[in-house]
Amino acid sequence: MLKRIPPFFRNFYTVTAIIFLTWMIFLDSNDIMSRYKLSSRLRSLENDKEYYLEKIKEVEKDREALFGDRESLEKFAREKYLMKKENEDVFVIVEE
Repeated sequence: MLKRIPPFFRNFYTVTAIIFLTWMIFLDSNDIMSRYKLSSRLRSLENDKEYYLEKIKEVEKDREALFGDRESLEKFAREKYLMKKENEDVFVIVEE
């Protein structure tokens, strides 16, 4: 029976390596497909992190500009929330 098996597969180390590789590629909880999915998810999350860090910087810059002086705060309140002084009229123009 051993005569039918090629000599390459009769070696203990070769058989052990094949079993090990089969286990690591297909059967282990950290197999190649799981590793690929996790690494792609990690790249996606890192890209999201960069995007949100840039947005945070923009918001902080806008916040500094807004609360930096009273005129910009008043301008923001008038434009965004349609606030007015007591002796003023506000006209809202809706573009179609």
